[in-house]
Amino acid sequence: MVASSKLHHAQVMIENMLPYESMLEHILKSFLAAEAGSQTVFEEERPVKRVGLIVFSSNSSLCGAFNANIVKIMKQAIGDYEHLGKENIIVYPIGRKVAEQAAKLGFKSPVDYAPLVDHPDVQQCIELAVQLGTMYRNGEIDKVELIYHHFKSAGSQILTRKTFLPIDVTSELQEDRERDLKSTIATKESQEYLKKRQQERQQEREQEEVKPLNDNFIVEPDMDTVLDSLVPKLLHLMIYTALLDSVASEHAARMVAMQTATDNADELLRDLNLQYNKSRQAAITSELLDIVGGSVNN
Repeated sequence: MVASSKLHHAQVMIENMLPYESMLEHILKSFLAAEAGSQTVFEEERPVKRVGLIVFSSNSSLCGAFNANIVKIMKQAIGDYEHLGKENIIVYPIGRKVAEQAAKLGFKSPVDYAPLVDHPDVQQCIELAVQLGTMYRNGEIDKVELIYHHFKSAGSQILTRKTFLPIDVTSELQEDRERDLKSTIATKESQEYLKKRQQERQQEREQEEVKPLNDNFIVEPDMDTVLDSLVPKLLHLMIYTALLDSVASEHAARMVAMQTATDNADELLRDLNLQYNKSRQAAITSELLDIVGGSVNN
């Protein structure tokens, strides 16, 4: 019940963020349609000499394989960049469980981000995004990746590893963001609804025609400068969205894990009860046989 209540709260937070996400997406699509060749400093790819990993987990356990899967992907990512040297890999663990594992591997977080999991704060997400954006702009870091669970529904959380910087704005805007934010129960019907809604959304995207800015819009000082202000806002949103997705996924995973544990305990109780009744019946039968055998002998 507690996990279900927290999941509902996390779903409401995601739902409250969606209008801002959709409007920012619409504005960026319009700008990119008008100026297809424009590029910001955050989109420039360069040889990777230093990399950052933003990894999201929970602060507590009892949520199935949620944390174990995240740690596995983090270790895999660290292995991919092992040739750079440990000093050139920066891990930003958001969640106590992944922070503990990172510390065991010799990666200490510059800041304690664990409180963000219990109390998601958009301002702290913006500060982290600004810090990483500044480091990328100044050449102090060449690539940043996000590792988290993307929340689809109460019964489906997708383990995701994607590039944060350099950002591919076009592919980021085309990503599937469909979620079931109404149900807190992992049922077959909810999965079918989500699948159907995803297909409908895909058809809408294919039919959607993004109109570029017409001559009635005056962009000052110029298109590139405006995009330099808009793209960082998308970066801010990406970290905050990943945090909300991770929090919702954690509570969904915990709810499923607790339900599974309850079902297993009920099944074990039934088996033990059956075994007890069989043993009791066998003891009664044995006593009756002894009584009958004694009567016959007398």
